[in-house]
Amino acid sequence: MILKIERIRDSRKVRLRLSGEFRSHHLDQVKAEISRGELIALDLEEVDLVDIEAILFLNAREDEGISVLHCSPYIQEWMSREQQEEKARTDWR
Repeated sequence: MILKIERIRDSRKVRLRLSGEFRSHHLDQVKAEISRGELIALDLEEVDLVDIEAILFLNAREDEGISVLHCSPYIQEWMSREQQEEKARTDWR
């Protein structure tokens, strides 16, 4: 249950590279890194496991304009499915 967070600066861009498992108990760590500013992307290339809270968090960051890069297909699919379900709930109201 370890999540490694690496802050990478490429010229003017900053991204967080996450490695390992990204679960609800890691959200505060990632939020703290995001709050440091300058962040434009979350890189999930090395993330192999997530939970629903992480998926909802990633969708919320995308809504705020933070890019989510290099997701595995299962993470992308899950994010998309949750976005569709949220839209359906919103449309229902």
